[in-house]
This record gives sequence, structure tokens and C-alpha cells, in this order.
Amino acid sequence: MIVTQEQFIQAALLEYERPLVGYAYGFLRDWDRARDVVQDTFIRLCQQDQLKVRDALKTWLYTVCRNRALDVLRKEARMVEMDEKKLRTVPSEKPSPVQAIDSQEIRLKLEEALSRLTPNQKEVIVLKFQQGLSYEEISQVTGLSSGNVGFLLHHGLKRLREWLPREWAQNNII
Repeated sequence: MIVTQEQFIQAALLEYERPLVGYAYGFLRDWDRARDVVQDTFIRLCQQDQLKVRDALKTWLYTVCRNRALDVLRKEARMVEMDEKKLRTVPSEKPSPVQAIDSQEIRLKLEEALSRLTPNQKEVIVLKFQQGLSYEEISQVTGLSSGNVGFLLHHGLKRLREWLPREWAQNNII
């Protein structure tokens, strides 16, 4: 099926923009900067020949997004932070107050536990469970072997299960 470059980009935006913003947020912890990184990612996609990236579009997008987020972090590491407090935006979808408290508590505990993992363990867990990438796709995005991805996932999940409440594992939260 032949599609125009514009149709190709629109389809990619519809399918991948939101998950990529979440992925970039995991690195940057700032929704605006995450959206900027994803915008840069799609600008780079516009500059590519769709025939070269079409068959591996998902891994190409995640790889470019990851590299751009890391570039931003490296650039910021060289800069002097002027503002001690960073404002964080909250997604507009609002659950009930009880759900918000429960999900916020779970999210905070999970983020705290994830922060205790090695950077590689955290990244492969986020790519697998938040972004839905396969071992092979994670391997292509991170440059790690598929076997190493499996090892990191196994040991990272094992550590999370040790640190987090037992009922979370029973309820498939982790």
C-alpha cells in the first residue's frame, strides 16, 4: 500500500506520540521538555525516507527519542540550575479523589522503588511494561543484547517484588 509522506507521519503521530511523551518523561521528569523531545523526534522522522524507517518505525522512534532525551540531560548537566523548584504539570484527566490518592500512592511507591534499580534495569522495565516494547525492540533501542534485556528485566522485577507490598504482585501491579 502506497501512502504519502504526510499520511505516514500522521499515522505515526497517532500511534506513537503519546507513548513517546511518557517514555521521554521517564528520563526528563518534565512534561514540556518531554513533548519537545518527541516533537524533535517527529521532525527527524519527517526528514527521513519512509522506506528506510517504515519496517522498524517503532524502534527507530524510541531510539531517536531516547537519544534526544539523553542529549537534553547531558546539555542540562552542563548548565547551572537557576530555579530550585521545578513546576510539574499534571495530566488533565482527573480520577475520583479516592482513586487519585490510591493511584498517586502506588505511583509514588513504584517510582521510589524504580529509582533504586540500576539505570539499565529501570529503562528496560519502563520500555517493556509502560511502552509495551518486545525484548528485541528494547535491544534495538538500548543497544543491549536480547539476553541482557531478559536478564535485566528478570532481576529488576525480582528486586521490585522484594521491595514492594506482596499484594501488588498478587494483583499484577508489578
